[in-house]
Amino acid sequence: MDYRRYLVRDPRICGGEPVVKGTRVTVRTLLASLAEGATVEEILRDFPTLKERGVRAVIAFAAASAEEDLPVPSVPDIG
Repeated sequence: MDYRRYLVRDPRICGGEPVVKGTRVTVRTLLASLAEGATVEEILRDFPTLKERGVRAVIAFAAASAEEDLPVPSVPDIG
């Protein structure tokens, strides 16, 4: 999924925090909800302006960010 199609950052919306396009729901809010154990269905009920693809885009963004930002530990030499 190309999350960039669904997430925007505009200084006039939520102080420039990244949000799901067409909403005022921040990426940070959705990630916090997911981290607390909320299901996608629960999130969609809590934020009626969201669509499932917006939540999936946030998950894809988090996955891509983790891949880019986390250091990769070296593999121990067992040979």
